[in-house]
Amino acid sequence: MTLRYGLIGLGSMGRHHARNIRALEGAELVAVADPYGDKFGVAGDLEVLPDVDALIDAGIDAAMVAVPTGQHAEVALKLAEAGVHTMVEKPLGSTIEEGKAMVQAFESKGLVGAVGYVERCNPALLEMRRRIAEGQLGKVYQITTRRQSPFPARIADVGVVKDLATHDVDLTAWVAGSKYASISAQTAHRAEREYEDLVTASGKLENGVLVNHLVNWLTPYKERQTVVLGEHGALVADTTMGDLTFYENGSLPLGWDQISAFRGVSEGQVIRYAFEKREPLAVEHEHFRDAILGKGSEHVTMKEALTTMEVVQAILDSAAADGEVRHF
Repeated sequence: MTLRYGLIGLGSMGRHHARNIRALEGAELVAVADPYGDKFGVAGDLEVLPDVDALIDAGIDAAMVAVPTGQHAEVALKLAEAGVHTMVEKPLGSTIEEGKAMVQAFESKGLVGAVGYVERCNPALLEMRRRIAEGQLGKVYQITTRRQSPFPARIADVGVVKDLATHDVDLTAWVAGSKYASISAQTAHRAEREYEDLVTASGKLENGVLVNHLVNWLTPYKERQTVVLGEHGALVADTTMGDLTFYENGSLPLGWDQISAFRGVSEGQVIRYAFEKREPLAVEHEHFRDAILGKGSEHVTMKEALTTMEVVQAILDSAAADGEVRHF
């Protein structure tokens, strides 16, 4: 069976989705839509349709939604009504109410509703999660993330929390296998935009793991790092390069008493792992396809993405209340 795909949104992300859908086994990109045209020239021989209604009329089985966040709900709800399996770019929607409506619409129709949290398909995080599940770190104590870079011109309708921190919230709960229990945050506006461009957030998961997120659009270099600290050492993922390094607690005794007392643990072996590194977006589309075909459940569901939205909103609410702790 070949799935007929439609793509709406031909911007900076849409062009990469088009490339990956065309390369996806068992899929055919049969229709694309964008009211603003095709500035990246990704349509090829396909007509650039004006809206989601025209996309639906093309007769599609599945759709990828890569329009601005503010349009996610309107577009996705029409696709659900038409019986089209749909994946939307993260975040799920602009508001919790939109998110709930989307979850209900797809679940009531028995359709696959997925959200493009592509970091879950990053090779370093997949390998990290596997090793944690196998017990390499023993008991996990803390997860910290840093996601910093200059301001991206593609973003117009949200701040750094909904655009970037949402990745860290999702991947942290996924890696740890636990939901958030509480969160506290502070934000700042430094670039004279309507939305925040810097956030620092800290909290605790239901399983007791402490978390910390540092995210901004003000750093003159790009950094994407996730560190999971446990009783046997730390796993450090560089998701820009897809690298994973293990810093093991040392087993050799320290002869220098002052350093031994200060460090608590000694430095052991440092191992940088070699493993297959595939493009995360390609893996993400495979997960979506397999869910449609009933062959897998590795996609990020809209219900999961709604939970992430609730944490993200709590981050913004906490910051507005000068860091007041929010509980779930």
